[in-house]
Amino acid sequence: MLYIGKHEYEEMVEHLKGVYPYEGCGLMLGKGDRVTKVRSVENLRKERANDRYEIDPRDTLRIEKEASREGLDIVGFFHSHPDHPDRPSEFDRERAWPEYRYVIVSVEKGNEVSPRSWVLSGVDGEFLEDGLTIEE
Repeated sequence: MLYIGKHEYEEMVEHLKGVYPYEGCGLMLGKGDRVTKVRSVENLRKERANDRYEIDPRDTLRIEKEASREGLDIVGFFHSHPDHPDRPSEFDRERAWPEYRYVIVSVEKGNEVSPRSWVLSGVDGEFLEDGLTIEE
């Protein structure tokens, strides 16, 4: 189960709705299964931004250093699926790393529909639904 504060979740969703009809993305910071900060980043995938995302490794490194200074870790990554379900695609699976959480938010016609959290199994390389709780 992944736990994320309501404020952080709302910040994430505002970014994802703001870049609709393209995929938005970012990183989740915290400890263990708790997200205490989110950092939105630019999607580098300009030619297929409607159904792909790519995070600049320099952004990941910068945010990782920021998290470390604050005693936090990168818990995982988030992105949207514009007008598509909140399930990982094959493209998502091929680029995922075990142990990190992946929150996918389905955004339909510019409005949030549903978020789900996933983790990549190190055993068979498939995504397993992790569960998501948004805390007050």
